[in-house]
Amino acid sequence: MPGKSHHQSIPLPDGQRLDVFDQEKQWLCQCDDQDLLTVCIHDGEGVVEQSTDDPVLLRRAAYAFFVTQPDSRALRFPDRFHAGFMVPHDNGGVLERDMFWQLPDDWLPQRLERPYPVTMVMDASGRRHPRRPVKPKGEVYRRFDTGIQAWVSLRVLDIEEDLERFMRWQNSQRVAAFWEQSGTLEEHRAYLEGQAKDPRVLNLIGCIDDEPFAYFEAYWTKEDRIAPYYDATDFDRGIHMLVGEEHHRGPHKVKAWLNALCHYLFLDDCRTTRIVSEPRSDNDRMIQHLQARRFAKPKEFDFPHKRAALMVLHREAFFERCELS
Repeated sequence: MPGKSHHQSIPLPDGQRLDVFDQEKQWLCQCDDQDLLTVCIHDGEGVVEQSTDDPVLLRRAAYAFFVTQPDSRALRFPDRFHAGFMVPHDNGGVLERDMFWQLPDDWLPQRLERPYPVTMVMDASGRRHPRRPVKPKGEVYRRFDTGIQAWVSLRVLDIEEDLERFMRWQNSQRVAAFWEQSGTLEEHRAYLEGQAKDPRVLNLIGCIDDEPFAYFEAYWTKEDRIAPYYDATDFDRGIHMLVGEEHHRGPHKVKAWLNALCHYLFLDDCRTTRIVSEPRSDNDRMIQHLQARRFAKPKEFDFPHKRAALMVLHREAFFERCELS
């Protein structure tokens, strides 16, 4: 781009990079020296001057635009329209920020081509819910977070690889104070083996730059013990979270991994409209982190084992002012 401009290089999960050149009024994205998208920015609106014909490359360039232009709500294409991800506008189309981030594209290395068919089943406790798909294996989510300048990824827990790490995390005084799951290696093995057999829950390891740092449980709430405490619907997901590595604590890291975790769950099934969490009611720090990510706190309630805060994130709230970077 001629003239003085700010250059930024953004890596993609497949190893390619997007080069962004940002001037005051004009923005350009290239990949391998090929112009993918040129945008004129006026009063916070991005109006496309030139764009690639390839819809996959176009969405990648749009990703670079929304990451580097956090105040822009949409990209307007005067003479181009893609029915799969744009809203019609005059003779062209508009790609809105909240619609873009709901496209799985590069972030999910493995995904179903379409939502898993709905067949209702009854579990042993008498709860009626949709049959769940077979759990994935390996890495399920990867995205470069420009806020912390690091890769944030999620992979399915591997018992043989992660057991000692899981035990170390659970036996730390800080984690045990809230999880109350300190124990021996064999006790933790038995717990994880039980989880692996349960179609309700998916056990995940969170990584930053491929270093494991956190453990997450993502569960379907309709067949979970939380279901009687709120109006659980068929595709609601719930989350349990712990950060095991001390050097990956802090609000800026929480923003990166909590956004990534919620993003993954909303992308995993487009019918998921809510994500819930039920931290202990006195876990003020976690409640504040959740509220900062737009979780609402409609009530507190009594589990048999704890007084809990019900925290609810609506799909619309997450994507409407999406803070993915």
